[in-house]
Amino acid sequence: MHEKSAQTGQTAGLLFLREDELRLAQDMIFFANRDLVATADAMLAEMGFGRAHHRTLHFIGRNPGLPVGELLHILGIAKQSLARVLGPLIREGYVKQTPGRTDRRQRLLSLTPEGVALERRLFETQHERLTMAFREAGGPAVEGFRKVLRGMMKDDARAWLDRAEAARASKR
Repeated sequence: MHEKSAQTGQTAGLLFLREDELRLAQDMIFFANRDLVATADAMLAEMGFGRAHHRTLHFIGRNPGLPVGELLHILGIAKQSLARVLGPLIREGYVKQTPGRTDRRQRLLSLTPEGVALERRLFETQHERLTMAFREAGGPAVEGFRKVLRGMMKDDARAWLDRAEAARASKR
């Protein structure tokens, strides 16, 4: 199968594996991420929060009852770093902690109604951009995009996503 170059629209064959094409992909990832998070970043900054708070709200919102240890693993940060992010979110009423059902030492995280509303507002800032890009690209390209993103992830991230999606599917 041949791929089309992002610059020319011409078929590139395996040329997408050349360094200049990989660097172009890297550039595109940087710019896409910058533009995707810009509005959410500004909204969070007004509240004294940053991207780490956004990631935390996102994963807790997508996985209510998320154990703290699992959040640490997902975010790839130290306990001390998570405490600096989670503390304000709990104090300001966006996240709540409850003890585990079987292990009372375990702390399970969920969003409060205020946290759900904030996470929703943050998602809405990105929803339109993602929808527009996916519509413009079309179904096969979106599937290819997902395969590329998955290919960039480490095995543990892929496994986590598979488990999370299976859990969500079983609740539908």
